[in-house]
Amino acid sequence: MRALLTHAASLGVSVHVAHLPAPYRGFYDHQNGRVIYDFNLTPIERVGVVAHELGHVFYGHTEYGNANHERMADLYAARLLIEPATLARLSREIPDPDELAEELGVERRLLDVYLRTDVRRLGQRTYVRARHGSRQFAYAE
Repeated sequence: MRALLTHAASLGVSVHVAHLPAPYRGFYDHQNGRVIYDFNLTPIERVGVVAHELGHVFYGHTEYGNANHERMADLYAARLLIEPATLARLSREIPDPDELAEELGVERRLLDVYLRTDVRRLGQRTYVRARHGSRQFAYAE
């Protein structure tokens, strides 16, 4: 969480905890430059919610309920929280996705987003964050 707080500060926002009414787990208050998350979240949920809301900060999202913005914030959170080399190492040892997510310290939904968008398997190799051009992949295992 400390790294997320540092990242939030670098984006110019502060992070606060509060009791939020259901079903809210967190939100980005763009007018006051604050990310707020619910007091009752588990540690893994807190990290995921704060990272997601920082995605909204990063992209400058100011409206609520935009499905595309929610997908972008989820991907930002997944990329912020999941280290490719750690994922590669742990995925060889832990085949169950729920256990893998827990070991990575992220919510299962963020792991799913990351695997769906950033991981490509070609033959026996796994590539992360495909790009175009000569250094096509950010990570290969």
